Amino acid sequence: MISKKMEAALNQQINAEFYSSYLYLDMAADFEAKNLPGFANWMKVQAQEEWGHGLKMYKYLNEQNSTVKLAAIECPPAEWKSPLDVFETVYQHEQEVTGRIHDLVTLAIG
Repeated sequence: MISKKMEAALNQQINAEFYSSYLYLDMAADFEAKNLPGFANWMKVQAQEEWGHGLKMYKYLNEQNSTVKLAAIECPPAEWKSPLDVFETVYQHEQEVTGRIHDLVTLAIG
Protein backbone atom coordinates (compact mmCIF):
# COMPACT_ATOMS: atom_id res chain seq x y z
CA MET A 1 0.00 0.00 0.00
CA ILE A 2 1.22 3.49 -0.77
CA SER A 3 0.76 6.67 1.23
CA LYS A 4 -2.13 9.01 0.57
CA LYS A 5 0.41 11.69 -0.38
CA MET A 6 1.95 9.42 -3.03
CA GLU A 7 -1.50 8.37 -4.20
CA ALA A 8 -2.46 12.02 -4.72
CA ALA A 9 0.81 12.77 -6.50
CA LEU A 10 0.35 9.80 -8.83
CA ASN A 11 -3.22 10.87 -9.57
CA GLN A 12 -1.90 14.33 -10.47
CA GLN A 13 0.72 12.73 -12.69
CA ILE A 14 -1.93 10.64 -14.45
CA ASN A 15 -3.72 13.88 -15.27
CA ALA A 16 -0.45 15.43 -16.48
CA GLU A 17 0.24 12.43 -18.73
CA PHE A 18 -3.27 12.51 -20.17
CA TYR A 19 -2.95 16.27 -20.72
CA SER A 20 0.32 15.62 -22.56
CA SER A 21 -1.47 13.13 -24.78
CA TYR A 22 -4.27 15.62 -25.41
CA LEU A 23 -1.75 18.41 -26.13
CA TYR A 24 0.17 16.30 -28.63
CA LEU A 25 -3.03 15.17 -30.32
CA ASP A 26 -4.02 18.83 -30.62
CA MET A 27 -0.66 19.54 -32.23
CA ALA A 28 -1.20 16.62 -34.61
CA ALA A 29 -4.55 18.08 -35.64
CA ASP A 30 -2.90 21.43 -36.31
CA PHE A 31 -0.25 19.75 -38.47
CA GLU A 32 -2.93 17.86 -40.38
CA ALA A 33 -4.82 21.10 -41.01
CA LYS A 34 -1.59 22.58 -42.38
CA ASN A 35 -1.04 19.54 -44.64
CA LEU A 36 2.02 18.32 -42.74
CA PRO A 37 1.18 14.62 -42.43
CA GLY A 38 4.64 13.48 -41.31
CA PHE A 39 4.67 15.91 -38.40
CA ALA A 40 1.06 14.97 -37.61
CA ASN A 41 1.92 11.28 -37.50
CA TRP A 42 4.90 11.89 -35.23
CA MET A 43 2.75 13.87 -32.81
CA LYS A 44 0.08 11.14 -32.80
CA VAL A 45 2.75 8.60 -31.85
CA GLN A 46 3.83 10.89 -29.00
CA ALA A 47 0.19 11.27 -27.89
CA GLN A 48 -0.19 7.48 -27.70
CA GLU A 49 3.02 7.17 -25.70
CA GLU A 50 1.87 9.72 -23.13
CA TRP A 51 -1.54 8.05 -22.84
CA GLY A 52 0.29 4.78 -22.18
CA HIS A 53 2.29 6.41 -19.37
CA GLY A 54 -0.93 7.55 -17.71
CA LEU A 55 -2.46 4.09 -18.03
CA LYS A 56 0.59 2.47 -16.42
CA MET A 57 0.19 4.71 -13.38
CA TYR A 58 -3.56 4.04 -13.38
CA LYS A 59 -2.84 0.30 -13.34
CA TYR A 60 -0.21 0.68 -10.62
CA LEU A 61 -2.60 2.56 -8.32
CA ASN A 62 -5.21 -0.14 -8.81
CA GLU A 63 -2.67 -2.88 -8.11
CA GLN A 64 -1.77 -1.09 -4.86
CA ASN A 65 -5.43 -1.01 -3.81
CA SER A 66 -5.29 2.78 -4.05
CA THR A 67 -7.95 5.04 -5.49
CA VAL A 68 -7.65 6.42 -9.00
CA LYS A 69 -9.16 9.88 -9.15
CA LEU A 70 -9.42 11.17 -12.68
CA ALA A 71 -9.67 14.93 -13.04
CA ALA A 72 -10.68 17.17 -15.90
CA ILE A 73 -8.07 17.50 -18.62
CA GLU A 74 -7.16 21.10 -19.35
CA CYS A 75 -7.95 22.28 -22.86
CA PRO A 76 -4.76 22.71 -24.92
CA PRO A 77 -4.15 25.71 -27.17
CA ALA A 78 -6.12 25.49 -30.41
CA GLU A 79 -3.56 26.82 -32.88
CA TRP A 80 0.16 27.06 -33.28
CA LYS A 81 2.12 29.78 -35.12
CA SER A 82 4.51 27.44 -36.89
CA PRO A 83 6.04 23.97 -36.70
CA LEU A 84 8.94 25.52 -34.81
CA ASP A 85 6.49 26.95 -32.26
CA VAL A 86 5.03 23.47 -31.78
CA PHE A 87 8.39 21.82 -31.22
CA GLU A 88 9.62 24.55 -28.88
CA THR A 89 6.43 24.06 -26.87
CA VAL A 90 6.97 20.28 -26.87
CA TYR A 91 10.51 20.72 -25.59
CA GLN A 92 9.39 23.02 -22.77
CA HIS A 93 6.47 20.74 -21.91
CA GLU A 94 8.70 17.65 -21.77
CA GLN A 95 11.04 19.46 -19.39
CA GLU A 96 8.10 20.25 -17.10
CA VAL A 97 6.81 16.67 -17.16
CA THR A 98 10.29 15.30 -16.50
CA GLY A 99 10.54 17.63 -13.51
CA ARG A 100 7.25 16.23 -12.22
CA ILE A 101 8.63 12.69 -12.54
CA HIS A 102 11.73 13.71 -10.60
CA ASP A 103 9.44 15.10 -7.89
CA LEU A 104 7.63 11.75 -7.72
CA VAL A 105 10.94 9.95 -7.29
CA THR A 106 11.95 12.34 -4.50
CA LEU A 107 8.60 11.77 -2.79
CA ALA A 108 8.96 7.99 -3.11
CA ILE A 109 12.47 8.01 -1.67
CA GLY A 110 11.71 10.58 1.04
